[in-house]
Amino acid sequence: MQIPMKVTYRNLEPTEAIEAAIRKHVDKLEQFAKNITSCRVVVEVPHQHHHKGQIYVVSVDITLPGNELVANRHPDEHHAHEDFYVALRDAFNAAQRQLERFVERQRGKIKEHDTAPHGQITELFPYEDYGLIATTDGRSIYFHRNSVLNANFDTLEVGMPVHFNEVRGDDGPQASTVYIEGKHHVV
Repeated sequence: MQIPMKVTYRNLEPTEAIEAAIRKHVDKLEQFAKNITSCRVVVEVPHQHHHKGQIYVVSVDITLPGNELVANRHPDEHHAHEDFYVALRDAFNAAQRQLERFVERQRGKIKEHDTAPHGQITELFPYEDYGLIATTDGRSIYFHRNSVLNANFDTLEVGMPVHFNEVRGDDGPQASTVYIEGKHHVV
């Protein structure tokens, strides 16, 4: 870390035990990302009148080249955070998850989701309850009236853009679900 860890205490006296626990968690974060520039931790006991114990609030602010990650835990009704070490653990677990996602994005390991195939309606046969979709790769896909999910089959028009889920039918490819794209429809 280029800048030493900074810990701020609010309404709480610092102790060596608290400082050591925070240092242990910060060291663990550095195992996930070697390029952490700085880490600031705020430990706070808000002034509130509780019938039970004080609730600890821990915030972790991590700076990396070109980015900043902040993990806050404000457990207003979470009485497990009456224990400082539980509040500390939860805040650093949240920071670690954010850091892991950040590192995965940087390494290009984010899972890509396949997009649904697209096309447009080329033919409609309302009396036979089906239509055909021309795909962007030049194929023709059959769909039944019941496959249309976000529109009424009777209001469909040739040329409407759609996306669909394709399955293999007895007579070739067909759309199991068809979603009309456009201004008034969910994409």
